[in-house]
Amino acid sequence: MATITATVSSGRGNPLQNARTRESFSLLNISPTHSCRLNALQLQVRLHWTTRPTSRRNLLVTATSLWDAITSSLTGGQNSAREASIAVRRGMQLFVEGDVEQSVVEFDKAIELDPRQKKYLWQRGLSLYYLNRFEEGGTQFRDDVAANPNDTEESIWCFLCEAQLHGVDEARRRFLEVGPDPRPVMRKVYLMFKNGGDPHEVYPKHPSIE
Repeated sequence: MATITATVSSGRGNPLQNARTRESFSLLNISPTHSCRLNALQLQVRLHWTTRPTSRRNLLVTATSLWDAITSSLTGGQNSAREASIAVRRGMQLFVEGDVEQSVVEFDKAIELDPRQKKYLWQRGLSLYYLNRFEEGGTQFRDDVAANPNDTEESIWCFLCEAQLHGVDEARRRFLEVGPDPRPVMRKVYLMFKNGGDPHEVYPKHPSIE
C-alpha cells in the first residue's frame, strides 16, 4: 500500500521515473516528523493505491538497483556516476529513517558528483519540502517536470511548495501543466489540486479524509 500525505489550504523524461519507481520512495507510507501547515482552512488528503504485495525493503532495493543501472549506462560506468548513485541511495535511506536534513546533504553530494542528476532528483524535492525549504523544493520539482512533462506527482508537489510561499491562489496560477496521466485516480488528484475541489470526490468513503 502506498500513501501520499499532503496538507493544503483552500486560500527528455527520466527512465527511472518512467519505470514508476518513485512509488518506492515518495509513496511508501513514510512520513517524516516535520509538519507543514498553511494559515487558512486545511485539508488533509491521503492518496492510496495498491501495488503488487511486497515489503518496503524489497521496494527500496528495486528502486536503488534500477537507479544504479540507469546512471551507469548513461555515463559509461564512470566512477563519479557510481558514487553519485551511492549518495542517492544513502539519501533515500536516510529519508526513510527520518533523517531528512542529512538526506539533503547526500542528494546535494550526488549533484556535485554528477550534475546531470539534478533535474531528476525528485527525492531531494520531497526532503526540501519536509524541511520547510519550499523555494528550493519548488525549484527542484519544476526542474523535474521540465525534464519529464508528464510527471503528475511532481507538479502537485511543486504546487504544495509554492502554496506555502505565495498562497493557494497564486500557486494555482503558476500550476505546472502536465500531460494526461493514465492512472485515473492521479488524474482526479491532479485536477483537484489544480482547480480546487472536495477530496471526498476522489475517495468518497476513505476514513482518513475528514
